[in-house]
Amino acid sequence: MKYFLLFLKKLIRYLLKPLSFLPAIVMMYLIFNFSAQNGNLSGQLSSAVTTDLVELCDQLLDRDWDAQQILFYADALEHYVRKAAHATEYFLLAVTVAFPLYVYRLRGWRLVLAAGFFCMGFACLDEWHQSFVPGRTPALRDVVIDTSGSLAGIYATRIVCWIGRKTIFRPLSLDRPEGRSRRGLQEMSSL
Repeated sequence: MKYFLLFLKKLIRYLLKPLSFLPAIVMMYLIFNFSAQNGNLSGQLSSAVTTDLVELCDQLLDRDWDAQQILFYADALEHYVRKAAHATEYFLLAVTVAFPLYVYRLRGWRLVLAAGFFCMGFACLDEWHQSFVPGRTPALRDVVIDTSGSLAGIYATRIVCWIGRKTIFRPLSLDRPEGRSRRGLQEMSSL
């Protein structure tokens, strides 16, 4: 039974590990598609999202704003919503990149550097890609915002994965229990 459980643990690990990169690929595709939108379409999308957010705030806070007030607040907040969207996109990209690297045992500062440079490089390429899209311009400020969102995502992933490794996923670990030597484990298995 012990060997069957060990086999099952290894099978789960070897099947799921390569699939852990799939969300990162999907996220990169989504970011590329958002960047490929021309300036008018991108502006309309962010304006609609901002207007929906202001209307939601109006309903939640029970302010009874008229349409003109909603448009005024939406115009005032649109820039911040666009920048928050940048940070959120790259937060999610960093989570989807850092998690598979963590699964493949890249931990600590190496994880931060590898995932951070990958996300920063993708942000630079994304801004360069926008220079070819009509109505869009690249901005160094957006790369800084994207990288900040990425670093937040990487550190959030590190915290959640560390907690999960110490609690929920401990039974799936192939590592030796702490404080026990190889000889001690052999003695225990012979019992």
